[in-house]
Amino acid sequence: MGTAYAGPATLNLRKELASKSPAVASVKHGERLEIVETRRRFVHVRASNGADGWTDANLLLTSQQMDELKTLAQTAAKLPSQGAATAYDVLNVHAEPSRQSPSFIQIPEGGSVEVVGHQVTPRIQAAQRAVPVRRTTTPKKAKGKPKAVTYLLPLPAPPPAPRNWEQMSRPRAEDLPGYQAKAAAPPPALDAWSLVRTRDGNAGWVLARMLVMSIPDEVAQYAEGHHITAYVPLGDVNDGDQVKHNWLWTTAVSDTEPSEFDSFRVFVWSSKRHRYETAFIDRNATGYYPVLTENDGKGFSVIIREKDGGLYKRTYEFSGYRVKLVSKQPYQSVEAPQKPETAGAMDAPLAPVSVPAGWWKRVTARTLAWFHR
Repeated sequence: MGTAYAGPATLNLRKELASKSPAVASVKHGERLEIVETRRRFVHVRASNGADGWTDANLLLTSQQMDELKTLAQTAAKLPSQGAATAYDVLNVHAEPSRQSPSFIQIPEGGSVEVVGHQVTPRIQAAQRAVPVRRTTTPKKAKGKPKAVTYLLPLPAPPPAPRNWEQMSRPRAEDLPGYQAKAAAPPPALDAWSLVRTRDGNAGWVLARMLVMSIPDEVAQYAEGHHITAYVPLGDVNDGDQVKHNWLWTTAVSDTEPSEFDSFRVFVWSSKRHRYETAFIDRNATGYYPVLTENDGKGFSVIIREKDGGLYKRTYEFSGYRVKLVSKQPYQSVEAPQKPETAGAMDAPLAPVSVPAGWWKRVTARTLAWFHR
């Protein structure tokens, strides 16, 4: 009926539809599969080695999605790193910023990745299971002569509504004392996703709250409960036999805002006090990636949305405790490939296969087309 590709790193094919059914085969991520049969969201597929079994449609990718995944890795390789991050626990890397999208690789506990992008999407709940409907048989028609049909006279026209119908409908609920209007529906829950790049060149989306930026604890202790979203080094300081880095970091009160940060801060190492001190801070910013070092670490640049609504690239020079704004130019954002509307693995039409003519074949093809609509 069509073709699909395995989404997870390892996809188990089961003998039957039941979740407890034993696995008869397993295929690797990206392996081409032939679709033999579909039942609701379950798909019967056949691997290249002839093994076949059932799997969930959400765990399969179309050829278009496979191409998008390769394009994402190629684009992420060109994006500047916003800092290294460490995973709290074993973390799934998704093909799209959605919990329902397939996870094709995993980051081990304590594994390191580079953060290169950010996106906020609605948290889509898993679809509820369909309640089975018991079909009732229609009663058989009684045998015998059909009853005579009685023809009724046409009904008269209905009377017009009274002129004071609005007054007659009072009082309404809002007219009664103590009436309180219904509260507005709460906003949908949001998830913050980070686009990460692994050491072996793969790229994908992970939940941002499952990552911790790998900036030294001597600096991270000043976060005050805010989320560290990016950091870059700004030169070195020799303190006896130790070499310390100066740092620029960006933070956000909430990681579910459209912008990447609302504050940025420069830390310098004091050789006299042997601690980090603040050289510059801006707490009222609306900033976006990328955060870059300039002039071999002697300066940096940030992308800020000004009061006029436009994006501007601010470039600062850094020397000792002095941080000075040297330029501000309009900036045109170049976003990483993102997919704001999360789509299931089988939403896109699969590669068509020629089907011979025949009543049953035509019905099957129409059913499959409706299923993927």
